[in-house]
Amino acid sequence: MIAFPKPIALLVAVVLIVSAVFIIESGKVHSGSGAALNANPTVTSSTPLFSPSVSSSSPSKAGLKKAPELAGITGYLNAPDGFKLADAKGKVILVDFWTYTCINCIRTLPYLTDWYSKYAAQGFEIIGVHTPEFEFEKDINNVRAAVEKYGIKYPVVLDSIYGTWNAYQNQYWPHHFLIDADGYIRFDHIGEGGYDETEAQIVQLLKERNASITMNTTAPAVTPTDFSKIGTPEIYFGAKFIRQPLGNDQTLAADVPINFTFPKTAFTPNLAYLDGTWALRAGSAELLSETGRVALVFTANKANIVAGTNVNQTVWLNASVDGKALSEETAGSDAVLAGSGFTVPVMDQRLYNIVSTKGYRQKELMFNVTKGFELYTFTFG
Repeated sequence: MIAFPKPIALLVAVVLIVSAVFIIESGKVHSGSGAALNANPTVTSSTPLFSPSVSSSSPSKAGLKKAPELAGITGYLNAPDGFKLADAKGKVILVDFWTYTCINCIRTLPYLTDWYSKYAAQGFEIIGVHTPEFEFEKDINNVRAAVEKYGIKYPVVLDSIYGTWNAYQNQYWPHHFLIDADGYIRFDHIGEGGYDETEAQIVQLLKERNASITMNTTAPAVTPTDFSKIGTPEIYFGAKFIRQPLGNDQTLAADVPINFTFPKTAFTPNLAYLDGTWALRAGSAELLSETGRVALVFTANKANIVAGTNVNQTVWLNASVDGKALSEETAGSDAVLAGSGFTVPVMDQRLYNIVSTKGYRQKELMFNVTKGFELYTFTFG
């Protein structure tokens, strides 16, 4: 059940409509109770959950909601310990709820870093509220590595106990809240997309501080994702998160060794298959046998996994697409050339792009891994 912010029936109806869109398009709307069972919507939507945006250059604040202060923060990056929303008082602030393995969040980051570089000197601030989905995302060192990887210069706070998530009645990754110089929420946007609209809102609120500010029309060089052509939903493997059965015939149970085998018939599209002895932990499927395999028929141009190891050494993932080993035409950005072929070195718990092609057609992916490999999710682009 989705927990809606209280009052008026019209507001509830709006949220219900948006929720229905997410369910239809991606099947990824889940309870905002603070448990890590929320998902990363791929549908774009601008939804003023607190109040409509006010367009007047001298808006009345009647009916607007003050932005809640950061709450329950467990760590700080690019900011001093104890950093608060109030420390950016007088600035226009974008609060970004994200987590570093969320592919939808990752695809928004070039736009956020672009806005920050263009408008920070004009009174604009971004606060990245990193609310984890998986236990390993609570590790500040993991988040720090992601902040460095994606070139994030704005403050990032760790919301590992969901204090700020709950204060904002949030339910989605990513979710952007735009706050004016007086501390009122004026606009919010769920999911990817809507970048021109969000930037226009940023500039509008900056103009309320300084009328001479103009929009910088340069944009990051990003290839957009065509969500209409992605035919495979995100797939989870952990016992706490799993949303659909695996393709295997074996009965699923948590924290016990299960001997999985591939079927003798063709793989059913959009169902993941395991081969070898695995245990379904809370957040992942852990390979217990010396070797194991994973197979999936998917429709997208890119296939990513959130994965890692528990053996303190690299696990080499060797993949094939439609029966052919990874090549320059199919290898993802995390594949490296080793000897005569491509392989994916997996160790740290993070998102790995293993397949990248030019077409969104249906493809059969299979890969081999060794003991200690942990598989959390498949995501697609």
